[in-house]
Amino acid sequence: MNEQTEAGQTPGQSHLGGNRPRSSWRSAGFFLLRQREASILIAGILLVIYFQVSSAAFLSGANLGNLVSYTATTAIIAAGEVFILVCGELDLSVGMVYALTPFVMFFAASAGLPMWAAVIVGLLAAAAVGLINGLITTLLRVPSFVTTLGTLFLINGFTLSISGGFPVQPQAGPVFTAVFGGSPWAQMAWAVVLAILLQFVLSKTRWGLHTIATGGNPIGAAEVGIKVRAIKIGNFVLCAVLGGFAGVLDAFRIGSIDPLAGGTEIMFAAIAGAVIGGTLLTGGVGTIIGALIGALVLGILKDGFTLLGVSAYTFDMILGAAILVTMAVNIRLMLLRERGGL
Repeated sequence: MNEQTEAGQTPGQSHLGGNRPRSSWRSAGFFLLRQREASILIAGILLVIYFQVSSAAFLSGANLGNLVSYTATTAIIAAGEVFILVCGELDLSVGMVYALTPFVMFFAASAGLPMWAAVIVGLLAAAAVGLINGLITTLLRVPSFVTTLGTLFLINGFTLSISGGFPVQPQAGPVFTAVFGGSPWAQMAWAVVLAILLQFVLSKTRWGLHTIATGGNPIGAAEVGIKVRAIKIGNFVLCAVLGGFAGVLDAFRIGSIDPLAGGTEIMFAAIAGAVIGGTLLTGGVGTIIGALIGALVLGILKDGFTLLGVSAYTFDMILGAAILVTMAVNIRLMLLRERGGL
């Protein structure tokens, strides 16, 4: 007969039972670290706590509206950049597409088209820019950095020419305006829905898996029958359309279309959000949900520092450091996953 403890268990049973919670916590910790979004999610939670403690206004309704409006637009563009980065390319022109698309929409509506059709025309113009970027990059073998740098200036000049350098106001009904970004929360709803949908496309569909294969090993991908050129062209189109759609949402939220809006600032913010969220610039690895969280963290940093009165120059310094640290952490975690350490 086994010796019983006072609780009615053998010593071995008591020992095992005491280890179960510790083992469960350890397993949960390893599971979290295996997710590419883990590090940036933890950082985001800590930043929210810090800024709320530092300023009681941080989680106020008005301030959350400002935070969401910045995050949503950046996150939508970042989702497109993830597809481009994962397949081994880069799009510098998407910020200018953000500014061009609402103007095309406005002129189409002024010509008599209903607003929903005008939005489609604007997105088709954005898709045309993406198609041009993809064709020049894949067929002429021009590096995407050079291709999109050129179209960046071309689109900027074209937008200023057709607008005369003056802003315009989109005219639409209250329901249409409310659905297409009339409030920051409508924009955020679009950003979350698109992030979930595109994450599914990237991780669960043939297109997404071919995109990952193209960026990870383009020669090997071509040898197994993947149409590498078509994948890259399609992702350039997708990125441009998402950039244009973000511009349309902002146009209805602000109530004005500015030819100088967006540009390189929003483009670099989107790329930074994608990179901070776990997408590697080397291609083959990326996450849309991570880009959404990355854009949110950038918004938290920018908004929190504004509330605390921190200089914009300091924000740029911290942003640069955050990109470097996050990339180093993500690469380290990736190596651990490959070696079976996580």
